[in-house]
Amino acid sequence: MIDQQIDIQSKDGKTTTFITHPERGGPFPVILFYMDAPAIREELRDMARRLATSGYYVMLPNMYYRSGVMELGPIPPDPDAPERKRMFEFMNSINIPMVMEDTKALLAYAATQKAANTAIVGTVGYCMSGRYAINAATHFPNQVKAAASVYGTHLATDQPDSPHIAAGKTKAELYFACAETDIYAPAEIIEQLKQGMKGSNNEVEIYPGTHHGFAFPKRPVYHRDAAERHWERLLALYRRNLAS
Repeated sequence: MIDQQIDIQSKDGKTTTFITHPERGGPFPVILFYMDAPAIREELRDMARRLATSGYYVMLPNMYYRSGVMELGPIPPDPDAPERKRMFEFMNSINIPMVMEDTKALLAYAATQKAANTAIVGTVGYCMSGRYAINAATHFPNQVKAAASVYGTHLATDQPDSPHIAAGKTKAELYFACAETDIYAPAEIIEQLKQGMKGSNNEVEIYPGTHHGFAFPKRPVYHRDAAERHWERLLALYRRNLAS
């Protein structure tokens, strides 16, 4: 495997991006891996590496570069902890248009790399980034063939870029992995999402016995069986849609 971390120029500055891909056999379909709210950390880099070993050029960008930060360190569970409040400030400092500009820059860079095939792109977003992964499919419909949201937030809003109405805006296959108990995506939101996906080949799957964050090994809510199921679903999604 080849790992590198580089600064990629975007409209608003430079986003430090971790890139990993196999050493031989490219060019590889590109996977854009959008981080969750606690930001870049080795846990995410390891997940990116796991994706890459299946034959992908995986890009994990720092989405907080506009604020001049990348790694936030441990986030206490206490909602009043200053570290958690700071994290939410960073999370609320970005939005879909900004992230789509970053996505454009990431794909432009990847297009210059021999190891990357930007004609075939998949996305995945966890937590705050589920909506970004889905919007990449609607904003870059000629490139993004598959998009996954894993316990995503803001899945059904009154905005035109709401994920729950994305099915009619892209030919990409969409997959939503949802925790059974999630204050950020309660049952009524998941029901709206299911209604929005009706009549398409997209899937909304609820993972029994899980809480928000279940796929992250370092979280107290980590659920090994559910996490492995999410890997199975994710890799199958990409195998179906990202074949060269």
